[in-house]
Amino acid sequence: MKILIINGANINMLGIRETNIYGKESYDSLNKTIQEYCQNKHVDVDIYQSNHEGDLVDKIQEAYFKKYDGIVINPGAYTHTSIAILDALKSSNIPTVEVHISNVDQREDFRKLSYVSLYAFKTIKGQGIKGYLLAIDALIERN
Repeated sequence: MKILIINGANINMLGIRETNIYGKESYDSLNKTIQEYCQNKHVDVDIYQSNHEGDLVDKIQEAYFKKYDGIVINPGAYTHTSIAILDALKSSNIPTVEVHISNVDQREDFRKLSYVSLYAFKTIKGQGIKGYLLAIDALIERN
């Protein structure tokens, strides 16, 4: 199984930005945790992060041609604004799990709208870094 992890805007600032919301674990630590978990599960994983919406769209489209079995996506703030990311996911037709480190439903009202959730077969919120691992498991179970 081959999974692509996509992280959007500001996820690279984990451990620095709003640690009371996102925790103290760094982005590098998140990546290491994901890689070790996938190795133990015998899953090939690629991890990508960008602060640019178009780059995220390009990566999703590329995933179609590289034949990924699943996508885990944390679009960051693009969750609430990007129809382009939604359309790219729909076009790719790759099973997708949406992840949010914080529980966005318990935050500002604007964070309650997720365009990605209109495509993703599962959304995991408020589980911290563990949410990524739960998302990987959901893709494994679905495959």
